[in-house]
Amino acid sequence: MAGKLMSIEEAIGIIPDGATVGCAGFGGAGHPEALTSGIEARFLADNRPRDLTLVFAAGQGDGEGRGLDHLGHEGLLRRVIGGHFGLTPRLARLIVDGRVEAYSFPTGVISRLYRAIASEQPGLVSSIGLRTFVDPRLSGGRLSGVSAPDLVEVVEVCGREWLLYRSLPINVALIRGTTADERGNLTMEHEASIGDALSLAQAARNSGGVVLAQVERLALGGSLDARRVRVPGILVDGVVTAPSGAHPQTFGGAPNPSFSGAVRTPVPEPRSLRLRARQIIARRVALELSAGLVMNVGPEWIEDMRRVLAQEGIAEQVGIALESGVVGGVPAEGPAHGAAWNPDALLDQAAQHDFIDGGGLDVAVLSLGQVDPRGNVNVSRFGSRLLGCGAFVNISQAARQVILCGLFTEEAEVALLDEGLTIMRDGARRTFVETLEQVTFSGEQAIRNGQRVLYVTERAVFELRLGRLTLTELAPGIDLKQHVLAHMDFRPEIDSDLRRMDPALLAPRPLGLAARF
Repeated sequence: MAGKLMSIEEAIGIIPDGATVGCAGFGGAGHPEALTSGIEARFLADNRPRDLTLVFAAGQGDGEGRGLDHLGHEGLLRRVIGGHFGLTPRLARLIVDGRVEAYSFPTGVISRLYRAIASEQPGLVSSIGLRTFVDPRLSGGRLSGVSAPDLVEVVEVCGREWLLYRSLPINVALIRGTTADERGNLTMEHEASIGDALSLAQAARNSGGVVLAQVERLALGGSLDARRVRVPGILVDGVVTAPSGAHPQTFGGAPNPSFSGAVRTPVPEPRSLRLRARQIIARRVALELSAGLVMNVGPEWIEDMRRVLAQEGIAEQVGIALESGVVGGVPAEGPAHGAAWNPDALLDQAAQHDFIDGGGLDVAVLSLGQVDPRGNVNVSRFGSRLLGCGAFVNISQAARQVILCGLFTEEAEVALLDEGLTIMRDGARRTFVETLEQVTFSGEQAIRNGQRVLYVTERAVFELRLGRLTLTELAPGIDLKQHVLAHMDFRPEIDSDLRRMDPALLAPRPLGLAARF
C-alpha cells in the first residue's frame, strides 16, 4: 500500500493553489475531519494552499470550529459553492463580510451535479430551484456582493422551463471511509451516512483530479468483501489514517453502532410530551399523516415529531427518507442530524435525491421562517445570519404535500386554560411579513407543481390557495383580530368557512391516531 498510503501532510501537499476542492460529508457523518483540519494547519503555517474553490453539497460542521469551518480563512478560499452554512459560522462570516465569492445551491442539486461532472455532461438540468433565490432571474444563488459569474441558467427543454446548473472540474476530492485496503478500496461499515463519496470521487477522477481518502483503519489488499466496497481503489489516489479524535462517526457524541446499521438497539425514549406551542404544531401536523406514506422531517422538527409519533404509536407506520441517504429508522437530532437509529437502508446521497427530486416524498415537514402574502418562504438568510438553502429547496419543491411549521411570532409563549389557548407573550420578530430577504420556497412554483401547502402555527393554520396565503383554522381561545391579524404585516385571505382547530390538539392525552391508521 506504500504507493497510496500517505501522511496527512503529504496528502495536503498535493493540493495546488487555485484548485477546486469538493468535500463529502453530512454534518459530521462522512466528513474527512483529519483532511480539512490538515488543510487549515498547513495554511496557517505556510500560507498554502491559497485561493481554493470549495464545493460541498451538505453542511459539514458543529458550529464550534470543526468540519468546513477549518477552511474559513481569508486567502485560503476564493469561492464557495455549497448547500448549507448554518453549521459553519466562520465560513458564513467570510461570506457575509464579502471576503469570498459565494453561492448556495440545493444540496441534492450539488450531489447530482457530481454525477453529471463524472459523465462529462455540460451540467445538471433540474426543475429544483425555479423561482427561488437560486433562479438566475432572482439572484442565481449568489450570497455575497463579490459573486460575479452566472453558474446557473434558465433553459427550455420539451416545452418546459428548467435550470441548468453548469458543470465544473473537480481538481481534488476529499472523502472518507472506514477501512481501506492496500489497493485503495474503501468500505464504510462504521459510517452513519454513505453521502456522496462515490459520485464526488468519480467527478474528480474524470476531471483529471485527485481523490484523497481518510479512513479509520487499513486492511490487506483483496481482503475486503467486494459487496461492501463503496468506493473502488481505481478512483483513490491517496489514503490517510485519521488520528484519534479526527474520525468521529457524527459530531453528536460517542459512536452509535445502530447508526451504521451494524446492530439494532433500543431507541432512547423521547422526552415527555409537554403541550407547549411547538407540540401543538407537531400534533396538528400529525393529523395530516396516514399509514404507508413516505415523509421527510426537517432538523428543527425532528424531536417534536418524534415525540408525537411515539405517543400516538404510529412511528412504525410512516416511512422516513432523509436527505443524507438514510431510509427508515428513527432520525437523530442535533449534531447527529442525518443519521438514524436502526435504519433500513443507507443510500448514496445522489440516489436518495433522485427519489426526492422526482416526487417520491408524500409529505415534507419543514420550518417556515418568514412568510409573505403569496406564500413564499424564507429560511435561508436573515440579515447577517446566513444559513443557505440546504436540501430545503429539493424537499419543499418536490414533495406532494408540504407542511411548513413555526411559531406565529419568534419566541411566542402560550398557556392552556379551560377556554383554550392563551398567548402569554409574543416575540418581537414577526413570521408573516410583507417582503422576504430571500425566497427559499416559491408559492407560485408550488401552485404550478400542484402541491398542497399548509402553514401550521400554534394559533392558526393557513393554506396556499390560488397563489395567496389563506387562513383556514384558528386555535380555540384565539381571537382573529387580537392574536392573528394584529401580528401580521399584511392581511391574508380568510376562508369563508373559517374553522376552529380540533380541541383535542390542546388536551394532555393522545389523539388516538393509531385507530385511524
